[in-house]
Amino acid sequence: MGELRRSFAAEIEALRAAYAALNRNDVPAMVGAFDPQIEWIEEFPGGGTYRGRAALAEHVTQARGLWAEGACEPQRFIVAGDKIVVCSQVRVRYKGRTDWIEGPVTDVCTFRNGRAIQMRSFADRAQALEWAGVDASEAE
Repeated sequence: MGELRRSFAAEIEALRAAYAALNRNDVPAMVGAFDPQIEWIEEFPGGGTYRGRAALAEHVTQARGLWAEGACEPQRFIVAGDKIVVCSQVRVRYKGRTDWIEGPVTDVCTFRNGRAIQMRSFADRAQALEWAGVDASEAE
């Protein structure tokens, strides 16, 4: 698997840049990291499916617009075939609130020809790992 990890270095850096763009509220840069026909699927209550950069940009702008401050920080990247699993920690405070919301989020990005063509976001890390075909012991 070490060889696969090296071959995905550019993709991992692109994902790092996308998360950094999200955290600084640079939606065009965040969305630009994905394939023009990206399919973004949120596998949690209230989640949805967004197809294409325009739909994703609209969704991210609306969701990110709720934040007063905070970030989604990638902690670990796991290569699984044509997928990269991103284990992140989210900590945000919404506008008009004083409390912080935090917890793990796991994204699974499927790549083709160096571009992320699908991103699935999971609140349940075990569910994300199972969907990506990753043994839970590899994610520890």
